[in-house]
Amino acid sequence: MTQRAEIEPGGSEPGGGGPGGATIDAGAELDPVHPVRLPAPRFKPAGLTTAEVAERVARGAVNDVPVRSSRSTADIVRANVFTRFNAIIGVLWVVMLIVAPLQDSLFGYVIIANTGIGIIQEMRAKKTLDSLAVIGEAKPSVRRDGRTAEISTSEIVLDDVIELGPGDKVVVDGSVGEAEGLEIDESLLTGEADPVLKKPGDPVMSGSFVVAGGGAFTATKVGREAYAAQLAEEATRFTLVHSELRSGISTILKYVTWMMIPTSIGLIISQLVVKDNNLKDAIARTVGGIVPMIPEGLVLLTSVAFAIGVIRLGRKQCLVQELPAIEGLARVDVVCLDKTGTLTEGGMDVTELRPLGGAEAAYVKKVLGALGESDPRPNASLQAIIDAYPDSAEWRCTESLPFSSARKYSGASFSEGDGENNTWLLGAPDVLLPAGDPALDEINELNEQGLRVLLLARAARELDDPAVGAGAKPTALIVLEQRLRPDAADTLRYFEDQNVHAKVISGDNAVSVGAVAGKLGLPGAENTVDARKMPTDQADLAKVLDENAVFGRVSPQQKRDMVGALQSKGHTVAMTGDGVNDVLALKDADIGVSMGSGSEATRAVAQIVLLNNSFSTLPSVVAEGRRVIGNITRVATLFLTKTVYSVLLAILVVCSQVEYPFLPRHLTLLSTLTIGIPAFFLALAPNKERARPHFVKRVMRYAIPGGVIAAVATFVTYLLARHHYSGPEALQAETSAATLTLFLTSMWVLVIIARPYTWWRVALVGAMGGAFLIVLVVPWLQDFFELKLVGTEMPWTAVAVAVAASALIEFTFRWVNRRFPG
Repeated sequence: MTQRAEIEPGGSEPGGGGPGGATIDAGAELDPVHPVRLPAPRFKPAGLTTAEVAERVARGAVNDVPVRSSRSTADIVRANVFTRFNAIIGVLWVVMLIVAPLQDSLFGYVIIANTGIGIIQEMRAKKTLDSLAVIGEAKPSVRRDGRTAEISTSEIVLDDVIELGPGDKVVVDGSVGEAEGLEIDESLLTGEADPVLKKPGDPVMSGSFVVAGGGAFTATKVGREAYAAQLAEEATRFTLVHSELRSGISTILKYVTWMMIPTSIGLIISQLVVKDNNLKDAIARTVGGIVPMIPEGLVLLTSVAFAIGVIRLGRKQCLVQELPAIEGLARVDVVCLDKTGTLTEGGMDVTELRPLGGAEAAYVKKVLGALGESDPRPNASLQAIIDAYPDSAEWRCTESLPFSSARKYSGASFSEGDGENNTWLLGAPDVLLPAGDPALDEINELNEQGLRVLLLARAARELDDPAVGAGAKPTALIVLEQRLRPDAADTLRYFEDQNVHAKVISGDNAVSVGAVAGKLGLPGAENTVDARKMPTDQADLAKVLDENAVFGRVSPQQKRDMVGALQSKGHTVAMTGDGVNDVLALKDADIGVSMGSGSEATRAVAQIVLLNNSFSTLPSVVAEGRRVIGNITRVATLFLTKTVYSVLLAILVVCSQVEYPFLPRHLTLLSTLTIGIPAFFLALAPNKERARPHFVKRVMRYAIPGGVIAAVATFVTYLLARHHYSGPEALQAETSAATLTLFLTSMWVLVIIARPYTWWRVALVGAMGGAFLIVLVVPWLQDFFELKLVGTEMPWTAVAVAVAASALIEFTFRWVNRRFPG
């Protein structure tokens, strides 16, 4: 029966002290590692009244924990505006506005446009995330004015009475007032894997979750005073998706900063010495050398690519709770799938009832109806039984044992019956029956057809006996048919095509799980493994996992161990699930994916929530991740090639003590046509290439040789032009020749990066080349950019040098591909 704290008639309101009443200090510290049994607060079964709620709202005793779905608007603006490189470019822009013509300040306007684009895209992503978070938000059941209603977690107030059932997450700290077999998993807080049986007066901590039973508790700490809120991120505080892309870009920017400082100082000194009679021109050419060293658009495009990925997935009802999770799933090479709720739909149907040992079908149905009535929060299996056999209302439940994934059965005792011990168990036949029981052969035949079988047995012991299942007398088999998800087979086939190994890990009978996987065409489904016979050593377990694909009778702790074993072999693991038995594995996996209809606990620890409960959405997430990683790797090569050739050109200029060949307007034009515009389109293009590790190494092994070759070719052309031209127009002619070589060389890097070619990629490259040609032939654009090719010998020499450099870049890139195929 329900255990209930003593209720003091009269006295003060819940949570307050009163004569003769047990109290609890709402501000007292509760230690989650060594919880103490506290006296139950004055528990009020009917909950607070409307007036009491209003009074608490007025004094701010509300659960005002910030929503974690996205950054605030201020954070987004701050992150996009106040960056290290924006500060550097901002200072240089102000300098150029003072000392040079408007066209030498164009780079500043480009940065403003880029920052604006970044803010707008992230705001769009925030709007998508926030709207999806509202849809997927857990709504606890709270008692007020004697009625139970679902409300938002942010509406909970101090002393609210909150109901709990299997799979519910404890959203605020509190003290138990009612408990019926209430077992709470506190492993996300304490690391202790075994569920804790809670009784009235026991503390419950936010961030823990219910694995069995039910009850109600009084909120003693809400908002930022709650234990999990103090740790910032409730149950997920231990997990933060690692983004190799973002950490790699941060590493690159750190090295770029250190390269820029000495190079910029040397360039400033050399230009002031060389141009001692023209300070403004010296400053302009110095700024022209510094600005292109900064890969300013790389961070922007990464943010935009992630933001647009969130928006695209949001349209498919996929809530990405941590943005880098898009990237993480694209790197996954093993996906662990829970059968129920992932490969099959949540609902089940009773297809057959088989009495055993001469039991009468009518009597069995009465028992099943009473069992269904005894559980206020039935799981999918019991709900199917309730639908098939409504309660006869003749028996009264005296004690109940809720279903637990660890023990694999539930039970109840009744006061009425046939005179015998009227305690019944309902659960897994191969757990309740001894090995060799003849009924197991019959059960295996049903399991091989993909059917789920439960055993109804009369217990020989009391329900509170830990060994209550021992010696139980089998009474009937209940045959259930699970509904396969129509999209599951296609999704499994997609993962197979993408070389992602699918592992079906279920708590159900191994033969039944294998039959379901076989119907869906999963390779290796014919060989199923009973997890109870698997090794406990991590290395041995990893070997079994590598050799097999279907596992049954897996306990929650084993799911966690299996994820760890796969990770120990270097696998990147995704785990999908919807039940409380999946929480530990979801938390430990590299990427946790929960169904929207899953338990509140699974949604809390997962990085990705499929709000439409559609397993077929996963390929879309993988595709978005691959698009982001593949495309950012491509465009990063463009940006960093520019950084390398800019730094090397500055070094060559300093060593040669010559004028820097370019003004800011020249490099703004080159950057826009060979990097800025093409990178924006390439970053958002479809890309199905499998994500590969070592982002920094893969980018730099192309960017360094490409940048070195471009810098040397450009400087050679510049030196040749300095010897070729003389007179008042010499400087403009020298710059124009060097610009032509650098443009053509950079264009060839773009040509390589744009592969494989499609019509729009060819058109994009052609348009950039055409735009540069227009600048060279239109008089007013020649004047604006100070670009004019003089004569024919030197321009053709510049083209010849560029062709030779492009051929060398092509050869180098191909050699790198052969030498480092990964």
